[in-house]
Amino acid sequence: MADEKRNNRDEISTHAQNPMDKPGWVEIDGERFWHCPRLFTAEQHQTLPWTLADRVRRLPNAKLLDRKTELGGWRSMTAVEFNEDVHSVARGLIGMGLQPGDRFSIMGHTSYDWMLLEYAGFCAGLVVVPIYETDSAEQIAWILEDADPALVVCETNAMRELVSSKRDCGRSLKHVLCLEDSAVVRIKKAGMDVPDFQVDERSRAVTIDDVATIIYTSGTAGKPKGVELTHGNWIELLANGMRWMPEVAGYPSSRLLVFLPLAHVLAQYLQFLQLWGAGTLGHAPNIRNLITDLQEFAPSYAMVVPRVLEKIYNTAQVQARAHRISRILFSRSVKVAEAYSRALDTPEGPNRRLRAKRLVYCQLVYRRILSLFGPNLKFVICGGAPLSEELGHFFRGIGMPVLEGYGLTETCAPLCFNNLRTNRIGTVGPAVAATDLKISSTGELLAKSPAIFHRYHNNPEQTEAAFENGWFKTGDLATIDQDGFVRITGRAKDIIVTAGGKNVAPSVLEDPLRQYALINEVVVVGEGMPFVSALITLDADMLPTWLKNHGMPTMDPLTASKNPQVLQAISRAVERVNARVSRAESIRKFKVLPTAFTVENGLLTPSMKVKRKQVAEAFAAEIEELYADKLVK
Repeated sequence: MADEKRNNRDEISTHAQNPMDKPGWVEIDGERFWHCPRLFTAEQHQTLPWTLADRVRRLPNAKLLDRKTELGGWRSMTAVEFNEDVHSVARGLIGMGLQPGDRFSIMGHTSYDWMLLEYAGFCAGLVVVPIYETDSAEQIAWILEDADPALVVCETNAMRELVSSKRDCGRSLKHVLCLEDSAVVRIKKAGMDVPDFQVDERSRAVTIDDVATIIYTSGTAGKPKGVELTHGNWIELLANGMRWMPEVAGYPSSRLLVFLPLAHVLAQYLQFLQLWGAGTLGHAPNIRNLITDLQEFAPSYAMVVPRVLEKIYNTAQVQARAHRISRILFSRSVKVAEAYSRALDTPEGPNRRLRAKRLVYCQLVYRRILSLFGPNLKFVICGGAPLSEELGHFFRGIGMPVLEGYGLTETCAPLCFNNLRTNRIGTVGPAVAATDLKISSTGELLAKSPAIFHRYHNNPEQTEAAFENGWFKTGDLATIDQDGFVRITGRAKDIIVTAGGKNVAPSVLEDPLRQYALINEVVVVGEGMPFVSALITLDADMLPTWLKNHGMPTMDPLTASKNPQVLQAISRAVERVNARVSRAESIRKFKVLPTAFTVENGLLTPSMKVKRKQVAEAFAAEIEELYADKLVK
């Protein structure tokens, strides 16, 4: 597989040396694909430890980090200061007896210490294996067994107890430490007698072919697969990405506040990109303080999943409905924002009247929404799930462009990406640099790139199944237009085939339904059945305001799930979404569930994706009830 990976890298490089120095459609040996040239080729020494050394060399005394203190303030750190801290911890890891290639797990919320431990691990020649702070005992046991880390550092004592309870699953596990019990201090003490040159030797010994991270997919079915990503995978994507989209991290004014879990590949990628770039990085460990942190840190861009933007929109919508005038004002402002954004895509652009209307609503509506992200936000990066075109146009129209991208853990995150120069709403953008894309005969998106993963850890069968003639099979259905922009149409394994033979992509129904303020999650079902149905959960945060706006008494989600007025409102939302599709694809029945889907109850992944199989098993009785009378017209 390693040889195939190198061949994949070389093949992309050869493509770039042909008369294909610009992105475009290419046909070679009867194979037609979209090609984006390679802008950078990594050398053996250019690894993740090297990126930190390079930042220190280029910008030694410029600010690299704004670190949240225990008292709530922010303390700045330069690249030199961070590098010294990293080396101090790396010496400790060496002093604890960890050898190059040993696995090292970190479990905790996004924080400075998480980043510090990770870079120290890289500099000590270790392989970092993230564990989500929400992982169950069963998931932790599997990671300890499969990855076999020598050291696990947990954020809290509760997490340490959970890991310790499964300690026997790891054959090589020597230490389980806790940040609450001064783990970083203890590690540093272990390195008091270790000379710094040993860290330098370890760092220089790492090559682009060495594994940097094993990230376990938060998989919606079965045991998570450990995705081995080499230093070369990361560097190729980082370096080509820096040249492909310099507006993200290439300038000193760039500021990123990370609040997605660092166990997620997108958070990892953007953190690495920001550190190697020229801007400033920060971490928001407590999501409950996020709004305050955003105001204080003032990021220039943010990374979010679509659900965050849906929640912001729904909150504004529900609050506006409290009064007739504000309801009318918000409704009109939405139409103006969408119209303005769509006009930006025309040769003429927005006309004078539309620009004037937008200026009015900027003062009355839009600025309040924009203020949630702080005073400095220029754009938002969005991925992990599809964002509706309506919301994409709304947010661009109010002055906050949303740059959708697409990628997988296996691709080191972005495989496609919209940038500020070419943002086509409704797509996930064109391929990033050094990437080839094509659509298979079954409609699946296939990819080649030097950033695509090395192998699944201890899983040669799944590794082999992931590739087809050298092309990585993403598992997603997609189209590529004449300009190379990719539109994801669904997950291949999620497609529902009804008894009548109709193929239904659940996302076409689920994504627009989640935009309604009352609705939190939707799972469309109907495999082998005469018609399509849906399981729906209520948004507990939006419910009280919605009830108040409709003159209804306070009630909990369980009571609301049976309330006739609530059910009628959900029914109207379903009817509006059904109007977008054919009758064979429409939702004929739905069930409002009293139980929310959460990470804790095993129905959501840590990246907030619904686990369809687990939902179907948990609510098998409800699904059976939906089809008790199958003679629905």
